[in-house]
Amino acid sequence: MSPAEDLVRVDLRDHVQTITLDREEKRNALNDEVAGRIAEALRRAQADPAVRVIVLTGAGDKAFCAGGDLAANATDSPFEVDPAHPENPIIDLFKTFEQTTKPTVARVNGHALAGGLGLMCACDIAIASEHATFGVPESGIGLFPMMILPYMLRAMPRRRLLEWCITGARWSALQALEAELLNRVVPGDALDDAVDELVGTIVKRSPSAIRLGKMGFHALEDMTLAQAFEYAQLALPNMARTGDAIEGFRAFREKRQPDFQGN
Repeated sequence: MSPAEDLVRVDLRDHVQTITLDREEKRNALNDEVAGRIAEALRRAQADPAVRVIVLTGAGDKAFCAGGDLAANATDSPFEVDPAHPENPIIDLFKTFEQTTKPTVARVNGHALAGGLGLMCACDIAIASEHATFGVPESGIGLFPMMILPYMLRAMPRRRLLEWCITGARWSALQALEAELLNRVVPGDALDDAVDELVGTIVKRSPSAIRLGKMGFHALEDMTLAQAFEYAQLALPNMARTGDAIEGFRAFREKRQPDFQGN
């Protein structure tokens, strides 16, 4: 087992795959190997029909992810890129999130900073402990949060985002909720119950509806209104022909709970 495998734990239980950044002593910071392991775990979850929800979290109760490991050497720093081959493992990880059609939930157990905030934004839904803090402090070390800006531009109001990026200030969980970065904030001792309740609801829903719906959601984001209407009027009838939709209609008529198979 490689050192990176020790630093990212993957557990599957009741259709929920939990990916845990297990670097508590380094505030669950990212480096290239860890980013690659998370991306690989996402790809495995995407390919596994037993997985219906993916939860991303950090070990301990201090940090979800503090961003890039600034103590890393030049060979595995998230900021080192070969100009002839500009593929960056962090960007590859974010692209993997975009290709994941299963719902992703950030269980934000502590601070989410810099690239860690980007990881949270990459997830579809985020639930945070009330003691967590958030921010993009890169301007304090001569950088700007370029790699997470594509997500943050889609998640936050423009002026609020510019304030966060320019000042590098630290913000509370309630401020992040008000900025629309979080779905909900709960007391620390209620975090697991809140996440379990959410994923318990998701696993009962149609996997095929969620899969096709996420694909449509991502496509519609970048379309004009006219293009979106054309896409929608073709997508919904196609969705209605899936096995899950047929089962859902039948269960509704028979007044019972549907047995979705994800087909």
